[in-house]
Amino acid sequence: MTATLRLGSGSQVNILTSQYLYIMMCTMRTTLTIDPDVEELLRQTLRNTGAGMKSVINDALRTGLGANSKPKRVKKYTVKPHAFGFKPGVDQERLNQLTDDLEVEELARRLGE
Repeated sequence: MTATLRLGSGSQVNILTSQYLYIMMCTMRTTLTIDPDVEELLRQTLRNTGAGMKSVINDALRTGLGANSKPKRVKKYTVKPHAFGFKPGVDQERLNQLTDDLEVEELARRLGE
């Protein structure tokens, strides 16, 4: 892909980037118009880093679009226990058996009617 960069000062820079191939094997050309203040930031970054324009622009776009950001940390989920207040003598391990016994009694009552 070739991108044409039009700087605010009227100058134009062609940037060669990787090709995007589509079904019909055509390439994409993009023209970006950069505001003067962004142009100055771009030129400063190029001078300070010594990196190429392509890498500086790609890094800036990745950062701006959030590709370089760390995923947000999700607050740890904790389970808060609740005291049910069972009366003494109620075996909590056998509550399912109690439910089964009550269902059997109800079924027997219906069948007996």
